[in-house]
Amino acid sequence: MNVTRAEWAVFFFTIAYAGIFGAWFLSIGNLEFLWYLATMAAMIALVGFNLRKAEFSPALLWALSIWGLAHMAGGGVPVGGSVLYSAVLFPVGGSGELTILKYDQLVHAYGFGTTAWLLWHLMRHNYPGVKWGWTLYVYPALGSMGLGATNEIIEFLAVLGIKDTNVGGYYNTALDLVFNAAGACLAMLVLALASRR
Repeated sequence: MNVTRAEWAVFFFTIAYAGIFGAWFLSIGNLEFLWYLATMAAMIALVGFNLRKAEFSPALLWALSIWGLAHMAGGGVPVGGSVLYSAVLFPVGGSGELTILKYDQLVHAYGFGTTAWLLWHLMRHNYPGVKWGWTLYVYPALGSMGLGATNEIIEFLAVLGIKDTNVGGYYNTALDLVFNAAGACLAMLVLALASRR
């Protein structure tokens, strides 16, 4: 497979931070994030196997890699007796699990906005008949929300199989789904406005 220098740069950056965080999680016995690293490895392989067929742009690959880094940092960087995921970035409202706006929520919005962008790219690339219709924006947003729900199932499996996870409870899951949807819809809005220009 012919891999460009830009693609190799994203790959080595991703492998570097995954290795560093993997070693860190292993040293502190954080089995939850080792589980997520395995999931991330599967996603990297999926993107890699489809690199030439899908023709992902370097910008999209960087966006995916940065999402992975944000996720690893969220679970691995200690902040105030907890981890970065629990940190309140800007107190909009709520308390406890209903606190908005936390780092976790921002990463969910960014990540599933990026996922919607990826699905948009795949639809545009593989189904040129929908290139200018509303389907090109609605389906990727809905698909991203579905993958966001899949992410919550993966978190649920982590809760069932690993003691002392930092996943959170019902309200956290519901807010994750809300921020997944918000990120997906915002990404499609930005792409729709950009395509009109």
